[in-house]
Amino acid sequence: MEPIQPAEGPKRLSWKKIGSFLKTYWRDFMFLFLSSGVIVVLDQWTKAWVRANVPLGADWPMPASLAWLEPYARIRHTYNTGAAFGLFQQGGLIFAILAVIVSALIILYFPQTSRRDWWLRLALALQLGGALGNLVDRIRFGPVTDFISVGNFAIFNVADSCISVGVAILILGVWLMERKLKKEEKAKQLEATSE
Repeated sequence: MEPIQPAEGPKRLSWKKIGSFLKTYWRDFMFLFLSSGVIVVLDQWTKAWVRANVPLGADWPMPASLAWLEPYARIRHTYNTGAAFGLFQQGGLIFAILAVIVSALIILYFPQTSRRDWWLRLALALQLGGALGNLVDRIRFGPVTDFISVGNFAIFNVADSCISVGVAILILGVWLMERKLKKEEKAKQLEATSE
């Protein structure tokens, strides 16, 4: 009869494993953090400018040379306690928690994406930058500063735009990838039938 072996405990994370992981994926994280960092800085800078120069609820007076734009686009200072584009008002805490979760998932998933899949990488970087930009506002002020007003559309900010453009790029990238795979599959089928 063989002696009973003790059960293996959970695998421990060592500094060596962490160092190896970072050595392997440092370029990936550099792209992700630099791209999303630029977005956060731009978003926070524009919001700070609006808070300092445009009274809450007011429009920034357009220069005379741009007055023709006023019916179509304005800089209007508002606050938003909900999601992007003023949806789901009074949900600030929920959206702050969601931003933390989404950001963590993007950071964990990003190194697993192929470096050739730049559509997906760009989309994730835009979404991370947008989520963190609005999260900074929620932590510092509670509501998010919005200021871009186009036509009768909801007022938004740079972070909201990056999230939306990131989602659009992600959808477009998935659609293009599916088209490419279908074409390759058809080509293989044609090749197989011609043999």
